[in-house]
Amino acid sequence: MSAKWLWLILGGFIAIIFSGSIVHLTTEIWWFDSVGFADVLWTRLRWQAAIALLAFILWWLVLFINYAVAQRLTRDRPLRVIQNSQWDPYLPGIIRYTSLGLITLLALTAAINGVETWQDVLKFLNPVAFGTQEPLYGRDVSFYIFRLPLFEILHRAATELLIWSLVLSACIYGVKGEIRPERGWKYFLTGEVKTHFCVLLAALAVIFALGFWLARYELLYSPTGVVFGAGYTDVNARMQAYGIMGFITIAVGILFVASLWRSGFLLPITAISLYTIVFLLITGLYPWGQQKFIVEPNELRKESPYIADNIELTRQAYGLSTVQQESFEVKNQLDGAALARNSSTIDNIRLWDYRPLRSTYGSLQTLRPYYRFQDIDIDRYTFGDDYRQVMLSPRELVDDALPAQAQTWVNQHLIYTHGYGLAMSPVNKVTEDGLPELFIKDLPPKSSVDLTVEQPRIYYGEATDRYVLTGTDQAEFDYPLGNDNAQYNYTGVGGVAIGSSLKRLAYAYNLGDWQLLLSNSLGENSRIHYHRLIQDRIRQLAPFLSLDSDPYLAVINGRLQWIVDAYTLSNRYPYSEPLWRSNGIQSVIQSRAMNTIVQNRTNYIRNPVKAVVDAYDGTLKLYVVDDTDPILASFQKSFPSLFEPLENVPDGLQAHFRYPQMLFKIQAQIYRAYHMDRPDVFYNQEDLWDFPTQITREENSETLEPYYVIMKLPEAEEEEFMLIVPFTPVGKNNMVAWMAARCDGANYGKLLVYEFSRQALLYGPRQIDSRIDQDTEISQQLTLWNQEGSEVFRGDLLVIPIEQSLLYVEPVYLQARGQNDNSNAIPELKRVILAYKDSIVMEKTLEDSLTKLFGQRPAAPPPAKAEAEAGTAAPAPPTISTNQQTLINSALEAYTQGQQALQKGDWQAYGAAQKRLGTLLEQLNKIDETKAEE
Repeated sequence: MSAKWLWLILGGFIAIIFSGSIVHLTTEIWWFDSVGFADVLWTRLRWQAAIALLAFILWWLVLFINYAVAQRLTRDRPLRVIQNSQWDPYLPGIIRYTSLGLITLLALTAAINGVETWQDVLKFLNPVAFGTQEPLYGRDVSFYIFRLPLFEILHRAATELLIWSLVLSACIYGVKGEIRPERGWKYFLTGEVKTHFCVLLAALAVIFALGFWLARYELLYSPTGVVFGAGYTDVNARMQAYGIMGFITIAVGILFVASLWRSGFLLPITAISLYTIVFLLITGLYPWGQQKFIVEPNELRKESPYIADNIELTRQAYGLSTVQQESFEVKNQLDGAALARNSSTIDNIRLWDYRPLRSTYGSLQTLRPYYRFQDIDIDRYTFGDDYRQVMLSPRELVDDALPAQAQTWVNQHLIYTHGYGLAMSPVNKVTEDGLPELFIKDLPPKSSVDLTVEQPRIYYGEATDRYVLTGTDQAEFDYPLGNDNAQYNYTGVGGVAIGSSLKRLAYAYNLGDWQLLLSNSLGENSRIHYHRLIQDRIRQLAPFLSLDSDPYLAVINGRLQWIVDAYTLSNRYPYSEPLWRSNGIQSVIQSRAMNTIVQNRTNYIRNPVKAVVDAYDGTLKLYVVDDTDPILASFQKSFPSLFEPLENVPDGLQAHFRYPQMLFKIQAQIYRAYHMDRPDVFYNQEDLWDFPTQITREENSETLEPYYVIMKLPEAEEEEFMLIVPFTPVGKNNMVAWMAARCDGANYGKLLVYEFSRQALLYGPRQIDSRIDQDTEISQQLTLWNQEGSEVFRGDLLVIPIEQSLLYVEPVYLQARGQNDNSNAIPELKRVILAYKDSIVMEKTLEDSLTKLFGQRPAAPPPAKAEAEAGTAAPAPPTISTNQQTLINSALEAYTQGQQALQKGDWQAYGAAQKRLGTLLEQLNKIDETKAEE
């Protein structure tokens, strides 16, 4: 076979191998063009191609030069390994093509690895100053985030390239007989071959010396001391050792060059032997002795400055340096009037836990087996003048739930294309049957509040993992309509036009689905929708952003919009404690996204971007909400068209931005230890905090997650939406502090920590749970329910700060035992437990529990603004005579005495109190009738 045919076959083979990648790239170009960000893809591709080409050329040339030199120096040498063989005529060609193949393979590998470094290259070329200097070398943090990673990548690549050059050259010299062990170890290399080796080894020595220079900066990430970062031994032993080794390595390289003018290989071998001994002494024994005999006997005094650096830079890296710390004096002076003043807080106490509510939604509102509520989101809306916290979930379509015989290609890709509508309920409203009172429900969506859903269709969501086709001659299923189905034809701009045969062929090949090419349903107006999972969609566009595990839905101007928090991360912030080293981090990892952040050794995080995806047409916007983040600013230089400034965010959308729970959990996890700002206190871990635990099902205990509330801070004038979490001391259950992240308006992102007085005991959630279990009446009722074929589920035990008091709230749900799946379980809210001071009550509703604790609360006064807009003067409050006030006070006293007697089981005293209460109420009624007649 001629060489021409060999090259044609090889070219065809390569074309087949890379055809899939080429077709996939073509379809991705079409997708980026359809979403309006083609320039983003082309910028990325240009850099990836340039890096890959540069890496390939550099590796190929260096390796080929070494191969060519070795071949030239041995051109007259016969093969020693095989002689007088029938293969002799073919061996030179075998060596040549094997070597060139290996060189090409190594160069391709380097090119592929180089493609993965495009983000590091872009950050290196577009650094942004942090304005913070690390204390050891005085360099701005930007050097470690933007510059040092690429330096280390290049160092590793150069080391590998020189080692492969040595291996390739040694193989050629070996088969040609130029390496001769029989001459002895001093003279096994001679002449020009020795020169080649010495030049390579001298170059490798220079690279190793640069490695010691880089290792000095790596000390800022040392995990060997009391805290993360350079400690006393690192600064006073290892740093000097690396400097000395750098000079010694250069000296060894000089000896390799000097040996060119000496016979034999004795000098380089001796230098390498001495180098190894010195390396072990300087980098191993010396730091060990420093740590053992100088640091450990005086560890706190020696390490204090470095502990202080670790505290300061860790706080900076996690955005904790601006946390507002205040004292919170618990006075516990709640009464009916205080509850009335804080009616918005009371009316937004969350009685529904997302876990039972998801099951309830699934049972009551899926309406068909192919609908599913993936998750429950928490948000807030203003209905008129009423600021309400709500829970909502989109009704997504999962075609895998269709009957097996209905799971055809036409159904899965052409007919069942989208979900429809949502369910929404206030956090505190319950029907008489213990079910959520729905603001938005059913199909089509019906709303009982001034919030309309004009476009309820969901083509892009959390369960949309299959591509669909629209604009076909097959009508799409819209929603069930009695015994029939409503139909729909997509009219949006989402998806990629797929009218041409060429595009259909490309997508059929790329997706491995030839029905796309064979189907007669597609026409010139057809569109293919893929990358429909919202997080996948954002990653395609901005892979350098890390995404939150909990996208949430908002109704904005009648459309369904997904909001996803996006983060910038780094594991290169000097001295900052990585998450993986944080005690107890495993207890707060509850998502794959957070686990990835921990596994990547992250020690810097910001949330500078809110990604917004339209559920109908997939339109994607990335809004910058924190323009102070240098990492994002660097990528903005590379992709100027990708991000929208905060001022471009519509008001209706910005009102639904919330502080992400995942970020808050990370910050709270770090703050457990890093609220201690004194090195001696930190060293002794005297005031280490922990997250409280709570009881959910029977004796099952789990960590209490941060929760969203609407409440009024002690110094604030009105209620606001925020995320809070309490803290307890490690190993204890009493409460010592609570942390809040504000979510509204100009206060968005501000972190507050309120510390309680250490002089008095404040119950933590687990202690309240224990007191609930010790309450005879409550525990008997819960035990009875658990034994009657039902299962009790206790929701999150919320600690609600109201003025200078703490109110504990725990809802209790009941469902049929074993019915935990989303389709069958209908958990009902049966009781609401309240704890305040030393009192614990359990009633059917929150209002009943509050009344039992504090008496009837007066109605909240109407807002002055509403009265002014109505144009009417507020009516004068009714006057109460002295006699009436006396009767009211006596009635309240009688009611309280009756409740106390009821709790004690004193039925005689209870009956007397009730009789007295009835007499007092009759007297009050007569006075009211007399006034009415007058």
